[in-house]
Amino acid sequence: MYSIVTPDAPKAIGPYSQGISAGGLIFVSGQLGIDPETGELVAGGIEEQTHQVLRNISAILSSASASLAGVVKTTVYLKDLKDFPAMNAVYAEFFDQNLPARATVQVSALPKGALVEIDCIAVMA
Repeated sequence: MYSIVTPDAPKAIGPYSQGISAGGLIFVSGQLGIDPETGELVAGGIEEQTHQVLRNISAILSSASASLAGVVKTTVYLKDLKDFPAMNAVYAEFFDQNLPARATVQVSALPKGALVEIDCIAVMA
């Protein structure tokens, strides 16, 4: 088991790892739409934040020699389920084949006032 750390995704904002590799799986911690260079949420709404979230996840997976193609499960946390169609459209840009299992839930709040957070489990490449 080892921690995954990359400067290409936001630093953890608490006592956790960006990701963990264990038993042939990669567990990516929930990612927000934070620009890793500025440490701030990207400007815009749900579409822009979802794009950044998935870029962050991709960077973490890449640093572990994996990719979005190996993602088997995601959990999407939305501040407002009314944003589901817009989030889903962006999500479909990143996952178009071998669609992972997914749960989507509405939450009362997310860190930094984010609109979306996504975590995932992937298989090693």
